[in-house]
Amino acid sequence: MTGVGFVWKNLYRKKTRTFLTFFCLFIAFLLYVALGSIAVVFSLDTVSGELGANRLQTSAKYSMIDDIPKRYVDEISQLDGVELVTHMSWFGGYYQEPSNMLVTFPVDPSTFFRVYPEYEISDEHLTAFLETRRGMVAPIETVERYQWKVGDIIPIGSDIYAQKDGNYTWEFELVGYYTPSQEGMSAVLLQFDYFEEANAFGPGSVGWLAIQIADPELAPELAQKIDSMYINSSDPVRTATESESNRQFLAQYGNITLMMSGILLAVFFTILLVCANTMAQAFRERIAELGVLKTIGFNDFRLGFWMLSEAILLSVLPAIFGVVFGMGLLMAVGSSGAAAMFVPTPPMPVLLSTAASSLALAAGLGVLVGAIPALSTTRMTIVDAMHA
Repeated sequence: MTGVGFVWKNLYRKKTRTFLTFFCLFIAFLLYVALGSIAVVFSLDTVSGELGANRLQTSAKYSMIDDIPKRYVDEISQLDGVELVTHMSWFGGYYQEPSNMLVTFPVDPSTFFRVYPEYEISDEHLTAFLETRRGMVAPIETVERYQWKVGDIIPIGSDIYAQKDGNYTWEFELVGYYTPSQEGMSAVLLQFDYFEEANAFGPGSVGWLAIQIADPELAPELAQKIDSMYINSSDPVRTATESESNRQFLAQYGNITLMMSGILLAVFFTILLVCANTMAQAFRERIAELGVLKTIGFNDFRLGFWMLSEAILLSVLPAIFGVVFGMGLLMAVGSSGAAAMFVPTPPMPVLLSTAASSLALAAGLGVLVGAIPALSTTRMTIVDAMHA
């Protein structure tokens, strides 16, 4: 009898029990890779990266849904240490159906791609965006998903902005696409001049500002100076580094890391008891058989190792399926656009690190629940086994 055969046959000795244990572990590790990856995004700055170190964000002081005057762009641009200022507004867009949500921003093409060089666009498409009144550019992934072509007129619905005629469905011409250098960047960009002219709220306001500064060391000083400029105005602002702004935005959801950690701790404590009970039952059922194997010459170490291997396989195999399914689920939800608006999609390095830690946890869980049956097997005498 080979070790692999012994372990595999014993796993399927009680098919229903093995399946239920497998399913419990599958769900546990699916939750681990999904919730664990999202918790990392909420606890770390996984959006800005190195390119965001020299950027500030300025938004309305009391509510992120309030607009600020567009004239702030020119006024802040005059400050020493400020290289360039661009602006964005939240459009609340979707394609054809509200379920096809798109992260959509009206922007100024002349400054946006200079402040955000990680949005890589060709000169041809940028020129077309600048010159087309109803122009629109989208990430290449979105263009391919919806099978758009340059020159198509794309209807984009909005949950927020109506046109002056009361119509909430806008039409834009796709003039190009860009390639984001980082995962999670999937914004559809609209020509701001047309949006400002056509929207029912009227001109003169923007959602928030992105400010490129000469030296990241100047960030605290410039943020304080910008806020003080408008502290007594009717539209006070709040300025912070891009990383801090992202952290503050995510903090609105609450302490997600703590909540998800609590859920995972409860899940794995329960699963630990389930696995330990499964292995204990498996050991009790075959005590006599183990005695027979010892009688015909199998040594204690080999039998103990097989018992331990069985526990590890019982933990690792469903973990692999759970991790793969969980990663696929996160990527599918992220590609839908819905996650980008409410829960950031974890970038691939975060997913891979969480997957690796989950597999290590599965192996450790297997060792933990299999240690006692394996040790009992090595210490058990033939006489005691036959009397069991």
